Amino acid sequence: MVGDSLSAEYGLPRNTGWVSRLSERLAKEHSEYSVINASISGDTSSGGRGRLPKLLQTTQARVVVIELGANDGLRGLDLEQMQDNLQAMIEACRAERARVLLIGTRIPPNYGRRYSERFFESFAALAHRNRIAYVPFLLEGFADRLDMFQSDHIHPSQQAQASMLDNVWPSLRPLLRQP
Repeated sequence: MVGDSLSAEYGLPRNTGWVSRLSERLAKEHSEYSVINASISGDTSSGGRGRLPKLLQTTQARVVVIELGANDGLRGLDLEQMQDNLQAMIEACRAERARVLLIGTRIPPNYGRRYSERFFESFAALAHRNRIAYVPFLLEGFADRLDMFQSDHIHPSQQAQASMLDNVWPSLRPLLRQP
C-alpha cells in the first residue's frame, strides 16, 4: 500500500484505518497475503515514485495499491507530472510482476472546475490505458457528510474507515485470486 494520509491513519488511533481493516480481512479470507502499509501523510505522486523501487525490491509485493495524487491536486501541481509519476509507478510494479490497483480521488474546485475535472479524469485515463484495476473515488458514498470527517473536514473519521474499505474491496479482491 503506497498512499498518503488517507491510508496512513492520519488523526486516527493506530490500527483503526481502512488499511488495517484490510489487513484483518486478508488474514481471514486470503491468509497468503499480508499488508505492508507504506503510506505517508502529505505524500505526493513524486514522493511515491521515488520510494516505490526500493519498496518493491524489499517486499517482493504481488499486489500494489496506489493511493496517491490528492496532495498533488490540493497543491495545484501540474497534472501531467502527476500522471507521469503514477505511470512510472505502474510500470515499476509491472517490471516486478506485481498487479496494480489505482485509487482515484476528487478535490475541491479551489483551482477551478476544469482543473478539478481533469484531475479526477486522469486516474480513469491511467487505469484504462494500463488496463489495471481501479477505484474511482475512495470516499464514494460519504464525501458530502461532515459527520464522517475529522474536524479538519479533509480526513475521514474512524467511522468512515469501513466504508473506505468497502469501496476498495470489490476492485482488490479479484487481484488476490490471480496467480
